[in-house]
Amino acid sequence: MVKIDLITGFLGSGKTTFIKKYAKYLIDQGLNIGILENDFGAVNVDMMLLQDIAGEKCTLEMVAGGCDKDCHRRRFRTKLIAMGMCGYDRVLIEPSGIFDMDEFFDALHESPLDRWYEIGNVITVVDAMLEENLSEDAEFILASEVADAGIVLLSKAQEAAETDIERTKAHLNKAMESVHCDRRFEKEIFAKDWNKLSDADFKRIQSAGYVGADYEKKDIAEEDAFQSLYFMNLTMPVEKLEEKVKQIFNDKECGNIFRIKGFMQPKPDQWIELNATHQNITIQPIKKGQEIFIVIGEKLNKEKINTYL
Repeated sequence: MVKIDLITGFLGSGKTTFIKKYAKYLIDQGLNIGILENDFGAVNVDMMLLQDIAGEKCTLEMVAGGCDKDCHRRRFRTKLIAMGMCGYDRVLIEPSGIFDMDEFFDALHESPLDRWYEIGNVITVVDAMLEENLSEDAEFILASEVADAGIVLLSKAQEAAETDIERTKAHLNKAMESVHCDRRFEKEIFAKDWNKLSDADFKRIQSAGYVGADYEKKDIAEEDAFQSLYFMNLTMPVEKLEEKVKQIFNDKECGNIFRIKGFMQPKPDQWIELNATHQNITIQPIKKGQEIFIVIGEKLNKEKINTYL
């Protein structure tokens, strides 16, 4: 049976960055892996960020958005069926940051997937400087993502003070309490600079497993509670981009924004990638992109956001 690792985490937590490092470790161990990007309602921005690890030992697959949740779930299941015939040693799934965890578990208990796959690990990535004031819906999504985790990886731990990390741990435990889950986190939380992860660290992550925790479900229609807005063919000086992104995050009229990501081509032979949350804005060169920015959040005002872009 093929083991599946689910790498989950809230919007902008660092899932794609971790997957690149984890996938490289697995490939170096001689494993043939498949990576499934399962991003409801989004363009394949994260897929493009993984292109440099694709090759003979690593295949990238994508579940395109879908007109509704049922359509999306059918495509997810169909893609897993197809991947089950490819001879992978391990499959990594990166879902959307607003993913219903039950969708993953339910699919793997259906025939024929239950004969082909077994759950290896649920790895949840959380920003070490987790935003404190999340909405009720966002707080539930966070709780559902960490409840079953075998390990919780804190991203950007090297940039966080010890008080930030302790605050994040307390936030996660408060999230468990809010959904009436008995689970509390301590030793499952792993805080280390990802650039210094050793083989022993990866072995720990690879064998973390998962927990079948019980918690109170909240019925969230992701397509209503969370929005993705798309802005095409934008061009501005790179030095202006960070300023504009900060203004969008700080302007409450734009909505409650969780993440802005995408690509821009300042010059014909130059591409840059933007990945931004409230806590962190990263702008860096990339080999190839597509001219699009995606703004993800709640109660978004496209016209107001567009005044900045």
